[in-house]
Amino acid sequence: MLADHTTAVSSPTEWPAAYPQGYAVVDVETTGLARDDRIISAAVYRLDARGEVEDHWYTLVNPERDPGPVWIHGLTSEVLEGAPLFQDVAEEFAARLAGRVLVAHNAVFDWQMIAREYARAEREAPVRQRLCTIALSKELRLPLPNHKLESLAAHFGVVQRQAHHALDDARVLAEAFRPSLRAAAAGGVRLPLLECRPLTEWTDGPAPRIGRQGGGGYGGYRPGGWRPSRKRPLCPHPNPGRYEDGTRLKQGMRVAFSGDTSVDRELLEDRATEAGLHVATSVSRLTSLLVTNDPDSGTSKVVKARQFGTPVVDEAAFGQLLRDVEAADG
Repeated sequence: MLADHTTAVSSPTEWPAAYPQGYAVVDVETTGLARDDRIISAAVYRLDARGEVEDHWYTLVNPERDPGPVWIHGLTSEVLEGAPLFQDVAEEFAARLAGRVLVAHNAVFDWQMIAREYARAEREAPVRQRLCTIALSKELRLPLPNHKLESLAAHFGVVQRQAHHALDDARVLAEAFRPSLRAAAAGGVRLPLLECRPLTEWTDGPAPRIGRQGGGGYGGYRPGGWRPSRKRPLCPHPNPGRYEDGTRLKQGMRVAFSGDTSVDRELLEDRATEAGLHVATSVSRLTSLLVTNDPDSGTSKVVKARQFGTPVVDEAAFGQLLRDVEAADG
């Protein structure tokens, strides 16, 4: 049983009717952050409509490759050797997720890793919506020094016992999510729910292929990219100028990306294009916004953004901005 850290936020008697009926709080540990990395452990805490814990589940997963940063997650090749393969736990994992909103800290990363594993297993993850606790903390305007899980945990008095262990991270997040959910319900806050588009995969010759993803396209699955490079349609809207902090993105703004992203870069660019933004391959004085998770890096785009005074946001913030893009004039 989880300790109740809701002394500051009691459960409201009037619960928003539009809120989901159940949640699956998830954490996965992986061999790395790239699009071809694998899950090595997973944990799920199932919560009811008001955030109360129903049960929890944890498994190791044999990634059939090097386990990656052992110094972070502590899972060696020897530990993982006898673990089940993902396809062996896929059904049980799916049962834990089915009919629920997936909740995670930086949820887009956990969702993408899960979706890829199900695609490799020639199955589809039964997830249709996700909720990121980083986005929720922003909606609630929590006074956090940063968006790390440890900061969210400390805010609600939740004690971390073993950081980067999937089961403990999921427990910590479940404990922090419950008072967050109650605060949102009490304040009538609309939950920042996002659609989850499943991947499908089949084998075509020596290399697997990624199938159609929602409104996306087709292309090869290989280290370094999902699809062959292709020419994007020209943005039909004029450039309205630079993005200003605290405002909305506007159709026609020129957006550039730099460095690694949790969402596959081309999928992220697709979302920007579909929203009516101009995806730029370089940074110039006309660039409205640079999206990067490492603003202190020395990449040419980051250097130019500093020179030109181009606004910079991280991927999570950009994902929130994409939810409400202002229409172009006329």
